[in-house]
Amino acid sequence: MSNNVMVHQTNSSVMHTYQRLPLTIVKGKGSYVWDQDGNEFLDYSSGIATCNLGHVPDSVHQKLREQLDNLWHCSNLYEIPTQNKLAALLTENSCFEQVFFCNSGAEANEAAIKFAKKYAKDRGYSERTEIVTFHQSFHGRTGSTMAATAQEKIHQGFTPLTPGFRYLTLNDDGALEAVNNGTTAAVLLELVQGEGGVNTVEQKWIKELSDRCKAADILLMVDEVQTGSGRTGTLFAYEQFGIEPDIMTLAKGLGSGFPIGAMLAKKSCASTFSPGTHGSTFGGNPLATTAGIATLEILLKENFLENVKVNSNWLRNQLKTLQANGEAIVNVKGMGFLIGVELKAEAGSFINAFREKGILVLSAGPHVLRILPPLTTTKEELTQFIEVFQAVLAEMKETTV
Repeated sequence: MSNNVMVHQTNSSVMHTYQRLPLTIVKGKGSYVWDQDGNEFLDYSSGIATCNLGHVPDSVHQKLREQLDNLWHCSNLYEIPTQNKLAALLTENSCFEQVFFCNSGAEANEAAIKFAKKYAKDRGYSERTEIVTFHQSFHGRTGSTMAATAQEKIHQGFTPLTPGFRYLTLNDDGALEAVNNGTTAAVLLELVQGEGGVNTVEQKWIKELSDRCKAADILLMVDEVQTGSGRTGTLFAYEQFGIEPDIMTLAKGLGSGFPIGAMLAKKSCASTFSPGTHGSTFGGNPLATTAGIATLEILLKENFLENVKVNSNWLRNQLKTLQANGEAIVNVKGMGFLIGVELKAEAGSFINAFREKGILVLSAGPHVLRILPPLTTTKEELTQFIEVFQAVLAEMKETTV
């Protein structure tokens, strides 16, 4: 957790890999969570862009209860009907034709990294041993995905890193020229860098990158772990950029909080993964895919995503008004309900102030508040958030005078 955020460390048997906030959440429903003392919080962190339908959505809850009575786990050596149904829903509503299921975003990106290496070998490109990623990216914390993440703070203490990654700068024209240096097998990027500051790729730039990759038979792989499942106002963010990637990775919001990840591939390259090349014990199990089906069925309902666009545009405009009326906000960034508010001050003090007033938000770097409402949030809740933000800004102004 970033600078000046009040944290709490327990002397428990759980390894201390997280700087936990002084809050114990025991219940959630819709846009709200409650702590062990019964205090209510408007959750605009959504489990880090995971509870896209809010906490414990009724339709997902009901279908999971039904599945719990029938079958929890089945080996991938057998057909799994819910897996087939979820794969069909994903491919019918995207530019991809085949899906590999796993358990998390890092695993989905690991699959994409393996896929890219094998694709190059299958195509006879023995010299193509690198995957290009971008500064301020975040792709996971496994060995390979940590190396793919171009942030030095993530690498500290873990060198030597897994080789085979080359870092360029997002939205930089020089990066376009440098992508195809003869050793590049694939390009992996986020269309909105969630952890790295809520930085959005430029439309013209990503279109040029896509064209260059296509011309050189370099795989274009988009990490939509955080932007997928409706978060940006379309089912997948790539739909808003006029491109068709070769590979897409998903997790987080796909299962409404139930662990699931997926890597989707276009038919032109999907045969790269054949029996024995990759696998996952729990990937695509009946419980996870049931959660995924129930989630997608809600996201695909008529006007659902249109309402996300309307409400997120309203929120962004309100935040820009706050920016215009003061000096504390430098910029309002992002897409849909993945919003970054860049501040002059450090974000940690704002996170504490919001929590004290009953709202949970996150950071994306030392000076960026990351606001991730559930896609089901109401206008009344959004108004409450803006009113609290106004109060926080006023308090911050008083303390600096």
